[in-house]
Amino acid sequence: MKSILLSLSLLIASSAAAQEWAKSKIESSPRHHEWVKVKHGDREVNCYVTYPEVKDKATAVIVIHEIFGLTDWARSVTDELAKSGYIAIEPDLLSGMAPGGGGTAEMGGQDNATRAVGKLPQDQVTADLDAVAKYVSALPSCNGKIVVGGFCWGGGQSFHYATQNKDLKAAFVFYGTPPSEAEMAKINCPVYGFYGGNDYRVTSTVPKATEQMKAANKTYEPVTYDGAGHGFMRAGEQPEKPAASQKDHDDAVANKKARDEAWTRWKEILKKI
Repeated sequence: MKSILLSLSLLIASSAAAQEWAKSKIESSPRHHEWVKVKHGDREVNCYVTYPEVKDKATAVIVIHEIFGLTDWARSVTDELAKSGYIAIEPDLLSGMAPGGGGTAEMGGQDNATRAVGKLPQDQVTADLDAVAKYVSALPSCNGKIVVGGFCWGGGQSFHYATQNKDLKAAFVFYGTPPSEAEMAKINCPVYGFYGGNDYRVTSTVPKATEQMKAANKTYEPVTYDGAGHGFMRAGEQPEKPAASQKDHDDAVANKKARDEAWTRWKEILKKI
């Protein structure tokens, strides 16, 4: 238990350290960013959208944030996708869950956001994603193709959402856990996995998920990046700082390498959709 709490503390600390850098990246971007409110039923979901600078309609990527909520780094992911030619929309799934009806920014810190994300009702999350999918697919600049990609908690949600939305063209799971074998039978699109070699808690689920997806006659293509830890997509982008030990240095190098290779793979797959 102590090791789990320590790992979570380190993740929170490293996430916070990355935010000013990520915010600067967004602010210097030439692409169009905007906040939109997607309504369904009694809920109003605040979403961050980044548009590509292209001459034709584009595929849309629904991005599902980490357990930390919709952070600046999470928003910077949408900019990176738009840079490659895709409409990227990221809902704040904590919308309306903070005191006073706010979202991630009003949670009063990442400890509170983490706890709140962990308590989100699955039906509510799925309904939010359905509303976002409906919204983005109807945009005049969207070509009608929608994929989903998520990180950490959002990676598991990405895998799960593939069981719920038959219109998805692909699901990208970044170090997220799989749904049940029964749910896998509902998947109607290929699932691509991205995992850290030093993230056994999550990566240990891959062999069984591979067998179950194969038995269900579903496409599942996982890749594990040697030496990378949980959250390597974010950790691999953090500004370099003096390493406290050789291990810290090696971990940072492995995370950066995994991050770069994963982004390359993600973009290459997106081109084929």
